[in-house]
Amino acid sequence: MAKPKYFVDPDITNAETLPASFYQDVALFDRMKEEIFVKSWQWIGDQSTLLPLDSYAHPLDLLENYLNEPLVLVRDGYQLRCLSNVCTHRGNLVVHDPGKYKTLNCLYHGRRFGLDGSFQHMPEFKDTKNFPRDCDHLHSFQIKEWGPFLFTGLEPEVDFSVIESFLNKWVGFLPLKEFKYDASKSRDYLVNCHWALYCDNYLEGFHIPFVHPELNTVLDYNTYDTVLFDHGTLQIGFAGAAEETYDIPKDHPLHGRDVAAFYFWIFPNTMFSFYPWGVSVNQIKPQALNRTKVTFRNYIFDEAKYGSVAGPLMDKVEREDEFVVEGVHKGLNSRYYKTGRFSPTREQGVHHFHRMLAERCSR
Repeated sequence: MAKPKYFVDPDITNAETLPASFYQDVALFDRMKEEIFVKSWQWIGDQSTLLPLDSYAHPLDLLENYLNEPLVLVRDGYQLRCLSNVCTHRGNLVVHDPGKYKTLNCLYHGRRFGLDGSFQHMPEFKDTKNFPRDCDHLHSFQIKEWGPFLFTGLEPEVDFSVIESFLNKWVGFLPLKEFKYDASKSRDYLVNCHWALYCDNYLEGFHIPFVHPELNTVLDYNTYDTVLFDHGTLQIGFAGAAEETYDIPKDHPLHGRDVAAFYFWIFPNTMFSFYPWGVSVNQIKPQALNRTKVTFRNYIFDEAKYGSVAGPLMDKVEREDEFVVEGVHKGLNSRYYKTGRFSPTREQGVHHFHRMLAERCSR
């Protein structure tokens, strides 16, 4: 049997990283749309912000500048839906602005759909045979809720309940419904690197003492831990100095420990960084081979705790991370760098990610 194009040894003590060429392949970057992002769950925001009222519709482009899939979210009573925002007549966008709607009407030729996406009416079509067909309804996509957060996927290959169960095991004790979006503490960043390099950096605490000296005073580097599961990772930051910690319940695996942060990564590009003040939801959005948009959306639970060391440090830490990953992106263009090795004690998350990428990009 031929060896796959990309291979990462499952034994981290023998494994090599993905080669530099992986991050330089334009055709592969485009193919990842279908092999990775179309088949994954994507975080799209929170219900209160996107769908604040009944009979409300909110258009969005899923991963703008990459997938560019036009979707419309609809709230119809207690029912939430995610529909294609493309009219089944001539392909025009149906909903252009968020707001309340009784029906979804295409402004090009008047085709009308119900809030469930079903075809209702089309002018001048009474003589059309075999109409309407199933394909004349708006295509429907799965939409899932976790706490206040909404997720959708075009063709997700994983049952969302698997991801939800993993998240709930570790942070299910938190009152997620009480977390409130704070636009003033949210940011977008443009980073000059391949999207996967940004994920590489997030997936290990190995760099913290070298890149983030102030953050290193907050977290106890020696007890930093990584937990792997099939579709992501969890990194656990235990407290150092006088940092705020969680009140961990008795039935929790970490009861009695001073936990300062839970860092979740859900394959391929969604991160939940939980702190005692709330959560920072980070989404990594490919724009080009050498350009990535990173969105930080902060949800506050305890405003007073945001003033502790970790909260104000967030922008500084992000800038430090950008400096490093942009340097790596440039360094991978060297004629003399091909591949690297993993630290078995510190880079389990990166190794896990590289194996997932290698498998999907060798199909």
